[in-house]
Amino acid sequence: MSTFVAPDIAWGPLVPVLVVLLAAVAGVLVEAFVPERLRRTVQLTLSLAALAGALVAVAVLWGDVRRTGGTDVLAGSLVVDGPALVLQGTVALLALLSVLLVADRVTGDEDAFAPTAAAVPGSDYEELARRRGLRQTEVFPLVLFATGGMMIFPATADLLTLFIALEVLSLPLYLLSGLARRRRLLSQEASMKYFLLGAFTSAIMLFGIALLYGYSGSIRFSEIAAATATPGGTDDLLLVGAVLLLVGLLFKVGAVPFHQWTPDVYQGAPTPVTGFMAACTKVAAFGALLRVVYGMLPGMRWDLEVVLWTVAILTMVVGTVAALVQTDVKRLLAYSSIAHAGFVLTGVVALDDSGITAVLFYLLAYGATTLGAFGLVALVRERGTRDGTDEPAVLGEATRLSQWAGLGRTHPVLAVTFTLFLLSFAGIPLTAGFTGKFAVFSAAVAGGAWPLALVGVLASVAAAFFYVRIIVLLFFTEPAGSPAGADGTAVGEPAGGERVDGADGADGGDAPVASGVGGATAAGAAPLAAATADATAGPGTATATATATGTTVERGTTTVVPGEGLTVVAVAVCALLTVVLGVAPQPVLDAIGSVAVLLP
Repeated sequence: MSTFVAPDIAWGPLVPVLVVLLAAVAGVLVEAFVPERLRRTVQLTLSLAALAGALVAVAVLWGDVRRTGGTDVLAGSLVVDGPALVLQGTVALLALLSVLLVADRVTGDEDAFAPTAAAVPGSDYEELARRRGLRQTEVFPLVLFATGGMMIFPATADLLTLFIALEVLSLPLYLLSGLARRRRLLSQEASMKYFLLGAFTSAIMLFGIALLYGYSGSIRFSEIAAATATPGGTDDLLLVGAVLLLVGLLFKVGAVPFHQWTPDVYQGAPTPVTGFMAACTKVAAFGALLRVVYGMLPGMRWDLEVVLWTVAILTMVVGTVAALVQTDVKRLLAYSSIAHAGFVLTGVVALDDSGITAVLFYLLAYGATTLGAFGLVALVRERGTRDGTDEPAVLGEATRLSQWAGLGRTHPVLAVTFTLFLLSFAGIPLTAGFTGKFAVFSAAVAGGAWPLALVGVLASVAAAFFYVRIIVLLFFTEPAGSPAGADGTAVGEPAGGERVDGADGADGGDAPVASGVGGATAAGAAPLAAATADATAGPGTATATATATGTTVERGTTTVVPGEGLTVVAVAVCALLTVVLGVAPQPVLDAIGSVAVLLP
């Protein structure tokens, strides 16, 4: 009888991932055993400690990986090389900042999440949960599970582990997208769209994995790469399998034509979750795409080049053009993220050694800028009074562009910081965005893909228009003082399916309002009885009264709510990274370049 041979596992390189996943499991136990009054504090402390520990582990591993080039673990299922370590550190850093956004309470004692996810929007049960002050603290382990999947995703070395990591990072995001405290119907619609499209794409990706296994007889990247080097009679099987695999990865990065979920999900999800998705998911997905294109399919360069070039050009053009006509800040940033996915693809398509360094740097710069921008969006709120009284009330997020008019005069610090992020998106010199774009476009030129770089430059110039438009709105436009805002939308009208708050301050206990892009009304819900927009004395004090099922809310000026300060800290760190990576990027580029070699 043969004896059992224990596998030899190098646990050291797995520490960054293990710390995060073990903390996620511990977070589930916290939900079960820790008293409710202590749960939020314990979850926040655990999450921050785990992500900080992952960053420390990455720093400890850095010297060894730089010296040896990395190692494979779990019998070759994962590789911890330079690019994987950079991506894991980037994901851990951005996730740590995202946890600050998730934990912050920016409206009284309320966070961004519904008091109970299982409640039907507008039901008595939801109102009861709100009145009791219930908290969705399970969002913390969900964020940690998603982060763990994101850290595994770019380090995978076989197709099975790649698919498992994809599901581990995706399933928590499907749940988190539907947990918004306000705009409950829009949030649940976003969650359903994300889940259905994501599940469909996962099936396509799994079919591609099966075809690649059928072609090569292996699921290991290195063995598939070796098989592609020798032409055979089943090359069509290889090509179809590779394209189907790329469909799954391009869906996660939001590339055209697999981008349809992005604007709706970004708009409907809680804003902290939107920032987390926009920053961290792209980092992980592009890391996996780099490993697949550079490590598994280098022998198919000429076959896949047409596909990748077409997708990159369409992504840059469609993202830029669609962003030009948006009137909602979150949707505008969503289409901006699509355009940036096209810019990063130019570095991937370059298939040049410098392309790896350029893509890794761009992902860090873009992630910090995006997270900071969505953090500021979460702080800008509507302010008004309830039930015709003089009682002040801070309502939902003010995401319509018209509501941002004049914020540079009333809240200059926020406006200047948001302008910094917009300039970075536009690629203006001395910002992280400029350095990132210069790096990926230079890599594309070095790899012979100069037409892609040219399209990228032209798209960046066109994109600068809608970024500058927002800057003009912030600093050079009078605050909305009439029923019509800067974008032609009635000031104060509910946008994007936002729920009208009740007289008692409820955020989800009254009738839904369907209005704007993606709005939805629950079946059987009472329709909006009346909505009027009135101008009152003084700039920026236009109000609107919406009446639904006997409750009214007067919407008025736009205000900035600092909350507990956690979001402010996260935004400040993102702003600092945006400036440092733009003014003095060379040390970071050198550090990334010194380890930017993929293990076979």
